[in-house]
Amino acid sequence: MASKVHLKIAIAEHPHTSAIRNGSIPIEGVDAEFVTVQPQIGAFRRMVRDVEFDVCEIAPTTYIIARAYGAPFVALPIFVVRRFHHAGLLVRPDAGIHTPKDLEGKKVGVRAYSVTTGVWTRQVLIDEFGLDSSKVTWVVDDEEHVTQLKLPGNVVHAPAGTSLNEMMAKGELVAGFAAAAGIGRTGAPTGGWKEAEADYPDLFPNAATLEAEYFARTGIYPMHGTIVVKDSVLAENPWVAKSIYKAFDQAKKEWLAKLDAGQATSAGDKKYLELRKIVGHDPLPYGLQENLKTIEALEATAFKQNLTPRRMAINELFVDPQA
Repeated sequence: MASKVHLKIAIAEHPHTSAIRNGSIPIEGVDAEFVTVQPQIGAFRRMVRDVEFDVCEIAPTTYIIARAYGAPFVALPIFVVRRFHHAGLLVRPDAGIHTPKDLEGKKVGVRAYSVTTGVWTRQVLIDEFGLDSSKVTWVVDDEEHVTQLKLPGNVVHAPAGTSLNEMMAKGELVAGFAAAAGIGRTGAPTGGWKEAEADYPDLFPNAATLEAEYFARTGIYPMHGTIVVKDSVLAENPWVAKSIYKAFDQAKKEWLAKLDAGQATSAGDKKYLELRKIVGHDPLPYGLQENLKTIEALEATAFKQNLTPRRMAINELFVDPQA
């Protein structure tokens, strides 16, 4: 490592990544050029379609699909966003939707079929509550990031010129995913993206209780924000995986200390303080072994939901920087 390797890096601003982005925690041996993409969802698309960055924060389902179709980048077991998915599927109060099975035969809005939030929520609905996902019409109003993805026949596009938000308001959908995953925005990540009001009740009013029980029983802790690195970068400089991991791990440790000291008080910090009550002291566990159950669950459900053309082995999907 006589001279530093220049890497173009697209990661979002999080309390536990800001020290990396501002350079106070350097990535050893790396001359980092940080690129800000807002929303970060736009970077997902640019990475899977054009492989624009050397290192990128990307949604894990998008990554698994891209990798299945031969994408020339691989993930590190660094997950910078976590949350459970019993909450966040909103229903119209007049639609008669009381249980997941009530969604069968109905139309439900999700920004794109491969949105990780939608995939994780369907995992819960299918595996925990017996939903037959093939009997739901999933209505989308955006493109899939991975252009090779062949959608199941029960996925349809919203009519041109309308959004899921508008369809939900008109009663054309009985349910939709909250926020950026569905009815809480209009427009595509690459143009016209706007937040939109979506004030509807959750399918599960007791979501927090269900999430705690689910984690205690399964050990599955849904991840987002996966860090991927170009294959070519690691082929030429295999040490880069460990350098990136060490920097992210150090940034997280410093953030955890701030959480412990009551010095981290943003909305995101408060979210993770709440998650600590379920998952323990570290609400953002990194590492392959620590996340094996979760990775295996996402890979399995992606195949079950007709998102990947074949099953994927762990060593195809992840490089272990601690090996």
